[in-house]
Amino acid sequence: MAMAMAMGFVTPIKCKLTPIINNNNSHYHALDASYVKRAAELSDKSAGFTSPHPNFGCVIATGGSAGRVVGEGYLYGQGTKPAEVQAVEAAGEYSRGATAYVNMEPGDCDGDLAALSAFIEAGITRVVIGIRHPLQHLRGKAVQALRSEGLQVDVLGEDIRSVSIEDALKSCLLVNAPLLYRSASRVPFSVLKYAMTLDGKIAASSGHSSWISSKMSRARVLELRARSDAVIIGGNTVRNDNPRLTPRLGGGHVPLRIVMSQTLDLPEVANLWDVREVPTIVVTQRGARKSFQKFLASKGVEVVEFDILNPKDVVDYLYDRGHLSLLWECGGTLSASAISSGVIHKVHAFVAPKIIGGKNAPSPVGELGMVEMTQALELIDVCYEQIGPDVLISGYLHPIPDLAPIIPSLDETSAIDPSLSPYDSPIIFFNKTWDPYGSFSNFSPHPIQLPDGSGDYVTWPSVEHYYQAHKFVGSSNPNARSYVEAIYLAKSPEEAARMGRKIQREHPDMVRSDWENVKTEVMYKALKCKFSIYPHLNSMLLSTAGCVLVQASDKDLLWGGGRDGECLNYLGQLLMKLRSEFLDVDVHKPEISTGYHQS
Repeated sequence: MAMAMAMGFVTPIKCKLTPIINNNNSHYHALDASYVKRAAELSDKSAGFTSPHPNFGCVIATGGSAGRVVGEGYLYGQGTKPAEVQAVEAAGEYSRGATAYVNMEPGDCDGDLAALSAFIEAGITRVVIGIRHPLQHLRGKAVQALRSEGLQVDVLGEDIRSVSIEDALKSCLLVNAPLLYRSASRVPFSVLKYAMTLDGKIAASSGHSSWISSKMSRARVLELRARSDAVIIGGNTVRNDNPRLTPRLGGGHVPLRIVMSQTLDLPEVANLWDVREVPTIVVTQRGARKSFQKFLASKGVEVVEFDILNPKDVVDYLYDRGHLSLLWECGGTLSASAISSGVIHKVHAFVAPKIIGGKNAPSPVGELGMVEMTQALELIDVCYEQIGPDVLISGYLHPIPDLAPIIPSLDETSAIDPSLSPYDSPIIFFNKTWDPYGSFSNFSPHPIQLPDGSGDYVTWPSVEHYYQAHKFVGSSNPNARSYVEAIYLAKSPEEAARMGRKIQREHPDMVRSDWENVKTEVMYKALKCKFSIYPHLNSMLLSTAGCVLVQASDKDLLWGGGRDGECLNYLGQLLMKLRSEFLDVDVHKPEISTGYHQS
């Protein structure tokens, strides 16, 4: 049931959809629509295993009314083989003259043309796209590039307008809803989740709440967490439930844990203060319990202060830190505040066939200030699904953003208005591979080939694979070799990073003895290889001359710089040093220390 999670790929009992296109004079394109919908379903298959990222799927089919599928693929994660390349490889010689169907315009990593080249070189003659890319610096680029190569490109809702495509277009919007909301609203996609009894209670009058919903519903919640960048709760949840907030899916993506507490009236003993496996951030009002803030810092918990703590400022802050999607698992007080602030986009309500009663028993949403039923907030695109004895009701508080008004015209000669681009900023931030300068990320899909020390060369899937594996290359422990091989075979850079950090934390005896002294040299060697063998990456790096490069990662205090410059930004420093070498500019750069014990 991994595909039947947050974005709506379920088998509902009943589902009400908002009409998108209703053009009775349009041509019938049911076959095109079915293939695009299949691409959207494929794109969702990596959910819960990699960090949230744009979802891409591709289907290649032979032409005509009797067409058949000859190749499929989906993007597993940042830095992995594009869906389009996988589909072409699967189709083989059948690609020539065939049609490729994608749920979203290609463009996961700016400057990487692997997907487009795969279509062109394989002889694909037509490409059907569900939606254009929502990110401004990528929107329209692939469409224009393919058309300039002579391929026919049809976009649902633009070139294909028919009632028969409504369902397919809706699937394309749903599967990338987090990216669409983030692009249009400049906030992360926020989902409110709660479980309640048939009479609308989330706990008994005593506060006891374990368990309202069934095991099957709780398993679905774990899947929802694994789809999210971060999980947010309030202080009451920490005090009453002492949660762990982990996905517990066996090696899948682990979201950040965030506690919102205005007064920091929190217990000293809590599962969330154990950050060995999962980081925790506590956001609070400026000046609250300074002594407790120091206590949390001693535990490795990050504390962030706000002048006035409210959900809107918190999600704005998390947007700046690069987060794509948030899951709110809070009580009624915080959920009401979040809804009132307008930051909640979707609701998942698990309703259990139980009645507990109680005048003082808490409800899932606190006071919203409404006095008449006509003021009630009504969900749209509502779906109902039975999960064991429970019913999951989900729907949107705000419609999925319609980006159509700012899509470039079909006869465009310039894809992007430069005034809307962040390129001109003296500080260039990068983090996710789908950022404007995402190719600078160690997770970008650029394999590197380096000597293995015995005269042979090894091709590593990404810089991150190489870096994490070399923590154990040359270790005095004979068992370390197996970890090097396991990291080399990791399916995505994120999994390589997670694996390397976990082994380093749990088995320090496996780490090579000189690691703290050589790790920046290892990283620099990998970066130099990457930016030397890919001309377009070299050009992109040189184009940033005069700009400060900052990896806007909030998870890595050593290599990242954060959005406020609170981290060390060693990756950005190394890239700037490399840029100076390429430009042959004799600029003195301070030597980077290697004594900071952070992976």
